[in-house]
Amino acid sequence: MTTRLQSRIAAGYSAEQIREKTSQIYNGVLRDSAYLDTANFTLIHRDDLAIMFHRYDQLFFEATCREQLDEMGASVSFRVSERMTRAGGRTTRTRPSGRAPIHFEITISSTLLFRTFADVQRPITINGIICSDRMEAMQRIFEHELIHLIELVVWDKSSCAAARFQDLARRLFGHRGVTHDLITPQETAIEKFGIRCGDRVTFRYEDITYTGIVNRITNRATVLVEDKHGQRYRDGHRYSKFYIPLDMITRVTE
Repeated sequence: MTTRLQSRIAAGYSAEQIREKTSQIYNGVLRDSAYLDTANFTLIHRDDLAIMFHRYDQLFFEATCREQLDEMGASVSFRVSERMTRAGGRTTRTRPSGRAPIHFEITISSTLLFRTFADVQRPITINGIICSDRMEAMQRIFEHELIHLIELVVWDKSSCAAARFQDLARRLFGHRGVTHDLITPQETAIEKFGIRCGDRVTFRYEDITYTGIVNRITNRATVLVEDKHGQRYRDGHRYSKFYIPLDMITRVTE
């Protein structure tokens, strides 16, 4: 049987309708949020995502997404993550054992949003659409995750590499792609500090100067310092691991 949600998403929208609806959401979320002060906000809360979900559900789906979740006895929550440094967003489903209801969660990366439209200046494209500020970027990410949610609710599986997902993204939100080029910690490290993975660097820790190799870059740099008592790595050497803010390390030039 075709649900009301399926009927709604089958219709799609014109480019003009999409612009009008997303503009209403843009202005409405900024107006109603207790945390987002400007379009390039520096603070975000999961309540902002809940507001956004409600407005998208009302304007794009006539509240049928929430309706179908309620009919399933399922719930949805929202989370802001500082630990996601590659994906802009993520939608997960939990199937508890016993009689507990299915639970969905939409997570948005605050790390990537806050690094974008900050130190590194370049055009930002998400889902094939140029974004002019963080609010637009967050909307494009959230739209992508909404399609994952809808597919999981209606068809029990979702893949943004599949034709159905991409068709829904195009007809509902005008997306012309399924990837983002938000500013990553790695790009910021290169552009702002001249640091990249594999570089030899120095830093001070507890009044001692260390020299090591940058192994990973997230919100901080993971630096491996040779230590005969440390963990053995694939290269056969032993290292101690330090997590150091990027502005506290200096690249060794030879």
